[in-house]
Amino acid sequence: MIQRMLLLLVCLFGSAMTQARDGYSVKVKFTDAKDSLIYLCHYFGKSTTVFKDDSARLSHTGEALFKSDKKIVGGIYMILFADKTSSMEILLSNGDNYSVEVTKSDIYKSAKFTGSQVNTDFYNYQKFLQGYGAGYQKIEAELVTAKTKKDSTEIYDRLKVKGKELTGYRHDYAVKNPNLFLGKLFKAVEDPEIPTEYPDLPDQPGKKDSSFPRTFYKNHYWDGYDFRDDRLIYTPIYERKLDDYITKLVVPVPDSVIKECDIILKKADGMEETFKYSLWYLTRWTETSKVMGMDEAFVYLVENYYMRGKATWIDSAQLEKYKDRARKIAPNMIGQPAMDLRMVDTSDQKTIPLSSVKADYTILIFWSPTCGHCQKEMPKFDSLYHAALYKYNVKIYAVEAEDESQKWKEYIKSNNLDEGWIHVHDPNRITNFRAFYDVYSTPTLYLLDANKVIRGKRIDHTNVLGLIEWLEKRKKEEKQKNK
Repeated sequence: MIQRMLLLLVCLFGSAMTQARDGYSVKVKFTDAKDSLIYLCHYFGKSTTVFKDDSARLSHTGEALFKSDKKIVGGIYMILFADKTSSMEILLSNGDNYSVEVTKSDIYKSAKFTGSQVNTDFYNYQKFLQGYGAGYQKIEAELVTAKTKKDSTEIYDRLKVKGKELTGYRHDYAVKNPNLFLGKLFKAVEDPEIPTEYPDLPDQPGKKDSSFPRTFYKNHYWDGYDFRDDRLIYTPIYERKLDDYITKLVVPVPDSVIKECDIILKKADGMEETFKYSLWYLTRWTETSKVMGMDEAFVYLVENYYMRGKATWIDSAQLEKYKDRARKIAPNMIGQPAMDLRMVDTSDQKTIPLSSVKADYTILIFWSPTCGHCQKEMPKFDSLYHAALYKYNVKIYAVEAEDESQKWKEYIKSNNLDEGWIHVHDPNRITNFRAFYDVYSTPTLYLLDANKVIRGKRIDHTNVLGLIEWLEKRKKEEKQKNK
């Protein structure tokens, strides 16, 4: 009796081990292709790049096997022909064991899966999309012949109804199959449905809150996305969704972006691939953003995530690069006191410290007389000064950055850059201005207030006046509050 019990336990244990086996086994058969090299690839956050996991060669009968005992994340994978003439997407999860027979010339209609209902469902969806797309385009084409506004409105209404067929298909499947990966995919791409009834403004009963749709949409944007399932990172959808959120729904100021970064990274905390991709994307976005002051968010991410050991996947060299970049940015972020510079004028006789400039606003420019962009920008700043900047008691502290003294002096003279300008340089290279002000290209510009606090950076002649006017408006509003 005991021996039978032990044997039963061994059998059950062995069966459980079989079911929990890592890796995958995917048999493929192309009915119209043979003797070809094919790859098994996966996405990672976006659709523009795929990574190769495995390779196999189709036999003379068009058959091949992808097999591995190594644990995988899973997601939307791709079977790609080496010559890139064709590819097909499949859903793959760790431990999957299934087969597919398909015709290369008509993949979506011909694919037949054995042992994977979720892939059968996935390809049924692809077939639905083909029919849906044709129907949508047929209605859309009628706009060309629409003669009146009424005609156009009627067509747009039909397009909306047609669009609900697609969202309804995905929604119904996700509701019926919430734990299947395809159900999670459909939920992840689902947009929040904004209520048709808007609430009243809190302090104005009877008046509808016009900001409600945007607020509701933002607050519920991530409702359908399962941050606890790393397989969603191995699909083409996450970066587009994250990019739309950051660029379209988050207020483009450092404090707001920092807050949202923390929220997203907290959602992804503990999920290796999702956290890794999220932190990488947010770091890249804040570092390269054209939005003024966004480098503050970059420094925050470096100091609070990389320097605290949360980016466990990067090596010491890459970590040092991030730390070095943050160190260069930190001293010249918006709101920081500007580092003083003791530069000499064109005569090389008189020292003019930046701190000595008496002005309500100082435009600090690092430039070069041989820089093509600088040659265009300097005269435009001069024209702007005479047209408007002088009214705000502005001075331009212009630093020659490339040690081209003779050409520098000639350019200043030939372009009559005199009134409002303070021309200086550092012939002995003792001020370390490149490090203090992160000058890695020219022209590099900063706007300082009367106390030499940085109020703007990486600006040009097109936006400096607007920034000054906005700062002046804020000063007036503060004065009114303090009365």
